[in-house]
Amino acid sequence: MKLHGIHVPHRKNTADAAPVRMPVPAVITVPMSMNIGAPAQPVVKVGDEVKVGQLIAQAGGPVSAPIHSGVSGKVKKLDQVLSSNGRYDTAIVIETDGEQRVCEDLAPPQVSDLDSFVEAVRASGSVGLGGAGFPTSIKLKVKPEQVQEIIINGAECEPYITSDTRTMLDDAESIAQGAALLQKYYAAQRVIMAIEDNKPQCIQRMRQAGKDVPGFEVAALPAIYPQGGEKVVIFHTTGKVVPEGKLPIDVGVLVLNCTTLAIIAKYINTGMPLVEKVVTVDGSAVEKPQNVIVPVGTSMKDVLDFCGLKAEPRKVMYGGPMMGISVPSLDAPVMKNTNAVLAFAEREAAAPATTPCIRCGRCAASCPLKLQPASFETAYRNNEPETLKALKVNLCMECGCCSYVCPAKRPLVQVHKLSKAMLNQYNAELRAQEEKAKAKKGEEVRVNG
Repeated sequence: MKLHGIHVPHRKNTADAAPVRMPVPAVITVPMSMNIGAPAQPVVKVGDEVKVGQLIAQAGGPVSAPIHSGVSGKVKKLDQVLSSNGRYDTAIVIETDGEQRVCEDLAPPQVSDLDSFVEAVRASGSVGLGGAGFPTSIKLKVKPEQVQEIIINGAECEPYITSDTRTMLDDAESIAQGAALLQKYYAAQRVIMAIEDNKPQCIQRMRQAGKDVPGFEVAALPAIYPQGGEKVVIFHTTGKVVPEGKLPIDVGVLVLNCTTLAIIAKYINTGMPLVEKVVTVDGSAVEKPQNVIVPVGTSMKDVLDFCGLKAEPRKVMYGGPMMGISVPSLDAPVMKNTNAVLAFAEREAAAPATTPCIRCGRCAASCPLKLQPASFETAYRNNEPETLKALKVNLCMECGCCSYVCPAKRPLVQVHKLSKAMLNQYNAELRAQEEKAKAKKGEEVRVNG
């Protein structure tokens, strides 16, 4: 199979750094929007005492996930916080007591069949921890006969990030136990642990840990970005192509992040839901890059204060430098799907000067989905949503390969995001026109009838 993508500097400075637990911060701020879908709804009020693992927000709809406290303390307030997407979200602010008292009601869930397994995953609060944040229980609500392959994604192809690497090295048994649970309830033909070949220790650990799981295999994939992208890893492990508008299950594949799977296994063993994260802290402004264990809701300021700064950070990001998102303030909290906090000094943070496109074709040659980034940009500038639709802009995974290789430093991936918004608005307007026409036709029928 021909590989499409790019080679980026790995900068896995913290791969050998076992996670250290940060002291409990004085305050945590837990957003209700930490997953794709509806935000969670608070079930606590100001003044309530909370404990570690206690439910503080219930799922806000069918596609949502509950939220639990990662600390013990008192609810200080329900606040509105500015998120990286520019929206204000509700958040529960908890003043910690430093005691980390565990909720007495926690107990391992009773799991006896597929339905109770999926319910346990829902109750754990698990979401896609590779960055997407899709509620895991929704992904698992499929018929076993639909599942041919299960892919456990440990590619971790972004520069700097090593939190999944540490899960594979430090908690391989939990990943293997999660894989065994999936096999028990879905009986897939293959369970493929996908790991880039620049992580030989992870490959060895997972081969050993998974040796007793039926159908388990480790696929050592070339270290090429974006190897960890869902559609990319499916193609490179199974040869299957997920069509536009379809999901992996439509081609018989389930994909779960390796750390997500470990969290599920540990919840089923202990009853402790997703309340803390291993976060890679790195970047040119960080004094001591390391992997840190923090409660969900810990501010980036507290995380960076713990690791130390050697320069004034000019850009701080959730996630990696390719697909990560800049935060509006260091008050931004660690979310469920935060796998890294990167802080960059002036030199790395400055945006490059752009020049006109020279039509070199490098963007198209590097695109893992064989799209036409330069043509997207032209169509967007010309306000041509129909052209964007014909060019299949919605297939773009926003991996940033095109922007990275562009010699003119065009902001291609940013334009692609704007292009999708333009196309969505265009489609919404078309639907509104169609509904209006139907209503008018119905009114004419009633009048003439």
